[in-house]
Amino acid sequence: MVVDGPWRRTAEGAGLVDEDGHVSSTIFAEMSALAMQTGAVNLGQGFPDEDGPEAVLAEAVAAIERGENQYPPGPGTLDLRTAISEHQRRFYGLQPDPQGEVLVTAGATEALAATLLALVEHGDEVVTFEPFYDAYGGLIALAGGRHRTVKLRAPDFQPDPDELRAVVTDRTRIILVNTPHNPTGTVLDRATLDLIAELAERHDAIIVTDEVYEHLTFDVRHVPVATLPGAAGRTLTISSGGKTFSTTGWKIGWLSGPRELVTAVSTVKQYLSYVNGAPFQPAMATGLRLPDAAFTAIADGLRGKRDLLSAGLSAAGFDTFRPDGTYFIVADATPLGFDDAAAFCRALPELAGVVAVPLSAFCLDRHDADYASLVRFAFCKRVEVLERAVDGLARLRS
Repeated sequence: MVVDGPWRRTAEGAGLVDEDGHVSSTIFAEMSALAMQTGAVNLGQGFPDEDGPEAVLAEAVAAIERGENQYPPGPGTLDLRTAISEHQRRFYGLQPDPQGEVLVTAGATEALAATLLALVEHGDEVVTFEPFYDAYGGLIALAGGRHRTVKLRAPDFQPDPDELRAVVTDRTRIILVNTPHNPTGTVLDRATLDLIAELAERHDAIIVTDEVYEHLTFDVRHVPVATLPGAAGRTLTISSGGKTFSTTGWKIGWLSGPRELVTAVSTVKQYLSYVNGAPFQPAMATGLRLPDAAFTAIADGLRGKRDLLSAGLSAAGFDTFRPDGTYFIVADATPLGFDDAAAFCRALPELAGVVAVPLSAFCLDRHDADYASLVRFAFCKRVEVLERAVDGLARLRS
């Protein structure tokens, strides 16, 4: 039976349809299955393998025991919305009103989905940087938008300003900005952010930011686009607590911005998940109210893991590109004699007992020469797991 519908353009937008029209699973599912089959260390998917702050976990347990197990309010609990507003003010000087300018969602991905479905008409252009978080392509296609990209190239993975100017036009409805950036680990510099704000104003585009790694930066400062002169009135800021507090399975995200835009997104969001995670919402509010030192310690711990894996990759013979943030590090397999990262990743479990993903999985053109030999590794794992991976990678030099 042939099943037509928007699902097919979603699959095509996500790069899941092959030349014969067959729908395949994602590279992440394939690599995770390979890790299970071979017992390899899974550095492919970006989820931690240890829990976050005890105070956050304890509050979730307490909320369940208090009976906070039924539907929360549609926009999210007032306490969490207030905590989000307080967080934005404390770290960035932004002051969204918890009553109407903050919305709690089922993770950042639902916030992105609801935003694109609410604001993109058929044929509208949505600009992202490439490589891009894999959900973007599918969601843009589902909304009926046209996906336009600006490349981020090694070694610094910053965009070329002229390319950005050429891609953003009067046809652009949304500029979708992910910084700190998955999968490259780059933090977009201030000149780029200023240019984004300038272009959005010139072409009357909406800026949507994906800032889920906002607290996971190393020796550089995260600057939200909404803090730039003139940008707040056209910017929706999206984030979540899953990455910061190692609670990716809770799926508690949020967005904030101008009331009119939040209302538009809320109208769509209520027909998606409706609400979610009642006992996790007070726990996330607890996390957002942790002292500054707790956020610093989280980033410092992750920096040490980055350095451990980076050194191991370099010792194994890769050219590595040290990230300024996120869970991820990109390495080039060319010095090891591999110019096809996808084939390399499929062989890596046998060669080194490690699983990773090719950077081409995050690109519109899977055969783009700019990314063909590049591999993404996740370092958000326990130190002993990373040490095991480093030991395995060392076999590549023997």
